[in-house]
Amino acid sequence: MSVAFTFPGQGSQTVGMGKDLAEAFPEARSVFEEVDAALGDRLSKVMWEGPEDELTLTANAQPALMAVSIAAMRVLEARGFSLKDKVAYVAGHSLGEYSALCAAGAFTLADTARLLRIRGNAMQAAVPVGEGAMAAIIGLEQADVEAACVEAGQGSVCQIANDNGGGQLVISGAKPAVEHAARVCTEKGAKRAIMLPVSAPFHSALMQPAAEAMREALAAVEIKAPVVPVVANVIVAPLTDTDEIARRLVEQVTGRVRWRETVEWFASNGVSTLYEVGAGKVLSGLARRIDRNIATANIGTPAEIEAALAALN
Repeated sequence: MSVAFTFPGQGSQTVGMGKDLAEAFPEARSVFEEVDAALGDRLSKVMWEGPEDELTLTANAQPALMAVSIAAMRVLEARGFSLKDKVAYVAGHSLGEYSALCAAGAFTLADTARLLRIRGNAMQAAVPVGEGAMAAIIGLEQADVEAACVEAGQGSVCQIANDNGGGQLVISGAKPAVEHAARVCTEKGAKRAIMLPVSAPFHSALMQPAAEAMREALAAVEIKAPVVPVVANVIVAPLTDTDEIARRLVEQVTGRVRWRETVEWFASNGVSTLYEVGAGKVLSGLARRIDRNIATANIGTPAEIEAALAALN
């Protein structure tokens, strides 16, 4: 049985994240300094002091969450941990896939920060504020949610954006269509249909301009073969080929985050423990709802790093 590392996505950010790592470990401090330098601003100040609404901006949240994940990884590595020797696969939820690729050596830290700043800005700019929406649908079968999206779409975009497992699906698209689909899902028996406080309809066809921006940005950076396979969101398959990594990251902007299937893939491929590396515990919670036989642990605080080193080395 083996170990996989997973990396969180947007929604896991909180003011103060990573500050304890920076205070405890020089390797973590250097990560935050390098990200600040790559972006040409003091993102770390926003991360540690807020305001929360500034940290939540997509263009800030994405590189900020990556920075916390990589800071934790650098601390592990400075204490003798080897990803290549100890971990079978890595994966990340949406932007977390970039963190996974950086951890596995496919991207440099500076390139990852810049790519995520570009990604965040491009996703925000793809659709005028107020024209797109997302909604979480709780407790309804996927086929029924798909049918509601088709019924509500009728000439506009409405699709499943995230399959998070545990009976949670997220739909995304044009605001009137998403609101209509949410009502249909409630009528079909969904336990809850919650409009999400997001600034854009992520992982929908409306993000195509952002996908094109990422195609251009990814073509301009060097991608190395990752030291362990990265299980891609959009196809739920392990990748090491650099051209395919770039292609799947472009598809990911408009495609579905298939997280339930990713955890199931891990379980069927010998993974017994999932470590969530970075801020928060969202992915650990989802994994427990998807497959109770998979053990979960977190690596995001100094104490969690020490526990992980004891377990993994």
